[in-house]
Amino acid sequence: MAAPGAGAGARRILGEGMVEAFDFAVVGAGIVGLATARRLQEVHPGARVVVIEKEPEPALHQSGRNSGVIHAGVYYTPGSHKAHFCRMGVAATRAYCDEHGLAYEICGKLIVATDAAEAGRLEALHKRATANGIQIEALTGAEARKLEPHIRAEAALLSPTTGITDFAAIARHMAKMFVADGGQLRLGEAVTGGAEGPGGVTLHTTRAEISAGKAVFCAGLGSDRMARAFGAEIDFRVIPFRGEYFRIQNRPADFVRHLIYPVPNPARPFLGVHLTRKMDGGFTVGPNAVLAGAREGYGRWQANPRDLAESLAYPGFWRLVARNLAPAMGELAASASKRLYLMRVRRYCADIGLADLAPYKPGIRAQAVGRDGKLIDDFLFIDTDHTLHVCNAPSPAATSAIPIAAHIVTRLTGV
Repeated sequence: MAAPGAGAGARRILGEGMVEAFDFAVVGAGIVGLATARRLQEVHPGARVVVIEKEPEPALHQSGRNSGVIHAGVYYTPGSHKAHFCRMGVAATRAYCDEHGLAYEICGKLIVATDAAEAGRLEALHKRATANGIQIEALTGAEARKLEPHIRAEAALLSPTTGITDFAAIARHMAKMFVADGGQLRLGEAVTGGAEGPGGVTLHTTRAEISAGKAVFCAGLGSDRMARAFGAEIDFRVIPFRGEYFRIQNRPADFVRHLIYPVPNPARPFLGVHLTRKMDGGFTVGPNAVLAGAREGYGRWQANPRDLAESLAYPGFWRLVARNLAPAMGELAASASKRLYLMRVRRYCADIGLADLAPYKPGIRAQAVGRDGKLIDDFLFIDTDHTLHVCNAPSPAATSAIPIAAHIVTRLTGV
């Protein structure tokens, strides 16, 4: 029943069916789920822990399809979960990579203003970063261009502690360590149902029936469905947004040495496209944000009837569109036209041309949206007596996975 090499650690009871008993079950083998499983092993030594993942490998969705940025926490509202977890997550991610010999690079990030209006918004961003305890430096346009000669900037902020890594590789390493310490990692096994009872949780999977004293659901793009299935009261839906990237070709690997980010536009719900250095060399530009036809379908025209129907039938989606109609139309236009997409890049890097944009794998963001049409911007955790549901884990979830896991385990077990 277990994946090859998985720990035994389960009590099997034979009767009409097979019930496998664990102290803790984690649903989802993305980086947050695996960090949570590792934390459970650390603070509850000897506990029987199982991770259940419907895919054949860990980290195949959001954990393996993000920009790979170790965020410093510049953008986040002071006092929010995002700000708190990101501040701890930068140090925790670097320490984990150092301890286990995993690659990362602290290359720094430039947030560039390309006109006077954007330059005016930099001051508020500088104050926010300072309030979050983030190291930040204000630069003139000339100072920014000296650091990055190919970038157009009226002014900029330098975040020297921002970095890059491969979060999928970190997740796979966590999975390896989890199994080595006696955990059971069950890949290719989906949770199809279950219920919470007075003594714990029963999970029905495609292979067995599992009982657990406590369960954590890190289901990403399926988080709302899992929460409803196990009786949690929720007032949001996950709306999947496809983020499209391009790899920049025909340019040297050191064409930019920092990450290049735009100044956030308060009229737009998402950050916008940025230039990101990659651990395997070169760099990418993206992402945009358009409604995905399937929660886990990465082809441009791929659609899942259930997923699409749920998005379109949800009143909060249409309220979100109405509130952001102009940005939404702009995102659709840029998705349909590479030339329009390029115009966004050329605002701060005019040296990149149409022939420089090569295909790169897209990602799908699991965005929780309230019935009122507002994006749920912060992390959202919902508890029941024996479960905890990670209902919204936007960026910087990968950066923050280790402190998020500590928070989850404390909420779940008090330790």
